[in-house]
Amino acid sequence: MKTSMPGPDAARVRRCFKSYDVRGRIGADLVDGVIARIAGAFADVTRARSMVLGHDNRPSSAGFAAVAARALTEAGCEVMDLGLCGTEEVYSATSHFAAGGGMCITASHNPISDNGVKFVGAGSAPLAPDVFAALRERAATADAGPVRAAGRSTDRSAGAREAYVQRMISFVDVQRLRPLRILVNAGHGAAGPTFDAISARLNESGAPLSFVCMNHEPDGRFPRGVPNPLLPENRDETSDSVRACGVDFGVAWDGDFDRCFFFDHTGAFIDGEYAVGLLAGHFLAREAGAAVVHDPRVIWNMQDIVRNLGGRAVQSRTGHVTIKQAMRETCAIYGGEMSAHHYFRDFHACDSGMIPWLVMAEIISAHGPLASLVRERRAAFPSSGEINVVVGDAAAALARVRAAVAGQALCEDTDGLSADFGDWRFNLRASNTEPVMRLNVEARGKPSLVTRGVEMIRPLLV
Repeated sequence: MKTSMPGPDAARVRRCFKSYDVRGRIGADLVDGVIARIAGAFADVTRARSMVLGHDNRPSSAGFAAVAARALTEAGCEVMDLGLCGTEEVYSATSHFAAGGGMCITASHNPISDNGVKFVGAGSAPLAPDVFAALRERAATADAGPVRAAGRSTDRSAGAREAYVQRMISFVDVQRLRPLRILVNAGHGAAGPTFDAISARLNESGAPLSFVCMNHEPDGRFPRGVPNPLLPENRDETSDSVRACGVDFGVAWDGDFDRCFFFDHTGAFIDGEYAVGLLAGHFLAREAGAAVVHDPRVIWNMQDIVRNLGGRAVQSRTGHVTIKQAMRETCAIYGGEMSAHHYFRDFHACDSGMIPWLVMAEIISAHGPLASLVRERRAAFPSSGEINVVVGDAAAALARVRAAVAGQALCEDTDGLSADFGDWRFNLRASNTEPVMRLNVEARGKPSLVTRGVEMIRPLLV
């Protein structure tokens, strides 16, 4: 690429780059020129000769993907186009096709006015921080140069999905499944067609599972609201449907389905840390002594399960790049974040929203209802759930809290501020993508300590 003077698109590029990926408002930040700069810079920085490309179902995504494909081919890349897919399908195809990298045009659970790009490197590895920084600078400061030896774009969606589905099915032992009825809510995001391919393969294999599908057809207008089941206000529809349909459990995904959320047969939402604990226990039962990676927000339930099963708990900073790096460095069998990102060694140490529900079906088949499995863990380690507080100055808010707890708790700074008071603890961190502080409080056996902790910390944030 050749160097150019800064212009409107260069300024937009800098606004769009976040900690790990690209997000921005369509028209104001993300325009065709910005996408072209980013795609060309990605090819240039990685020196890739082949690139996987996919997109979610937002109205702008297919057009942005076409712009990216053109920029990549002009940079000399062979583009393997997956069309409509989930981010994890880009991860899968990047390794399957031995590509030099992959891009997914998606804004995941962001507002409908937004779009973005997620990246993956060769071997489905996350981009190292220095590579991501170089990508940002190259996209902001250089225009496309002469065509290197134009590549071409080919539709590889069928082969990519077939390989992906086969990998998904490998995570479950069909012979251990008992008849289960499962409600799945795609939220009109990208999950529907991919789920259908997995469901068809399960049926061919004789799996005794049946499904109730809701909001299943992709509709980028998101008539039921942007898919983000982590928000309490977005859970009622799934909860009500689980109860109405009398299913064994429910599953809901975000827009690009790299996050998976669970509801028990009563319609109760399962907080992420308890799902992480169940999945960790499942994999440790298969491989005693293995490492399991977790983030620092809510940790005691996870650490207790791992310790009791003879595993090794590895704490990492929050975020998919750092979790994946820790997974690869420790050869961890599984990694989990309370935000419903789940990572698997045998899926390139990447996160997946489809593997968790398949594994959960096997767990429930073997051990009984999800409500019963979670009840004991929730009683032993109650938590507040993530509390988001809008703040004007995150650094000042963190400093106030740090000063207030100094000398009262054991504090550490792996990610934000974690403070351990012995029988309760909290983690407080600034969001990477929003002007909010995220507070999580947990306790050993006493919900009243959770309430007291929230009442102590939350007023200090505003």
